[in-house]
Amino acid sequence: MRAVQFHQFGGPEVLVVTDLPKPEPGPGQVLIRVAAAGINFADTQMRQATYAMLPELPCVLGIEVAGTVEALGEGVSTYATGQRVAAALFLAGADGGYAEYVAVDQSAVLPLPDGVSYGDATALLMQGLTAYYMLGQLALAGKKVLVNAAAGGVGSILVQLAKNAGANLVAGAASAGKLDAVKSLGADAAVDYTADGWVDQAMAASGGTGFDYVLDSVGGATMNSSLGALGFGGQLVIYGALNLQDFALGPAEAAALMFGNKSIKGFALFTVMTPDGARAALAEMFAMLADGRLKLLPGAAFPFERAGDAHGAMQDRSSTGKLVLTP
Repeated sequence: MRAVQFHQFGGPEVLVVTDLPKPEPGPGQVLIRVAAAGINFADTQMRQATYAMLPELPCVLGIEVAGTVEALGEGVSTYATGQRVAAALFLAGADGGYAEYVAVDQSAVLPLPDGVSYGDATALLMQGLTAYYMLGQLALAGKKVLVNAAAGGVGSILVQLAKNAGANLVAGAASAGKLDAVKSLGADAAVDYTADGWVDQAMAASGGTGFDYVLDSVGGATMNSSLGALGFGGQLVIYGALNLQDFALGPAEAAALMFGNKSIKGFALFTVMTPDGARAALAEMFAMLADGRLKLLPGAAFPFERAGDAHGAMQDRSSTGKLVLTP
């Protein structure tokens, strides 16, 4: 079978298409013919050797796929050959999604409702669960919330779920096109967090009081500036930050936190997720997507041969929605 692999750490160019043996499903496993393999920012970090845990080389990345059931291992009766499914490989501690076929334990597989595309399904696996669990820890009804990187995979879902929970929502995005996109998802206002004076614009959009929650995955200077957008008692929630090494609190920031009763909270999906809870959350979001209560921004699909381009688009934030690889 064809797969996207890399043999050394480095830039997007290290991703190459190679031939590997087609897997056979073991007991309790489902063999999936992959139609879409989701790409996550962590994949780009692993490729560059900047992730907290590094894979062994050579490596086939990918922790989420959607496609059809190709074959069933011994003891699997829940699924049928040809059935449309999605698989959160990380629920079974597996990876290798950048391939034509993946064999994974049935506990990581979910039926895919009619009307939900393969690409859209992958958007709800890691990124949808991140948004769902993060917001589940916050009291949102009537609160003022700022979501940065709101046109991204996680951000676009955060906007909608937070609005559904009763939040007053301001979305931060990095271009005029992305600002229009996040407004289409229901944001009450949108600001360009790369523009000079963006915090003042965000504060004005909050009614001048600042935000109860700022959700930030951008990192670096944006994350520091986000502290200035918090209202009294507000909380900065950081997740998946790209530039944590550039984030530092000096005396002025510490004083603002203390005297403003403000706080910083970290969020990591794997520390709070349970397999049963994840399956229930995914089933709920699949239903919301199928009946139109949840919408996804248009993403982009790249053939295996352009895996490097896909990684590059994710790293430079030139994309919206979900990026996937297709065999």
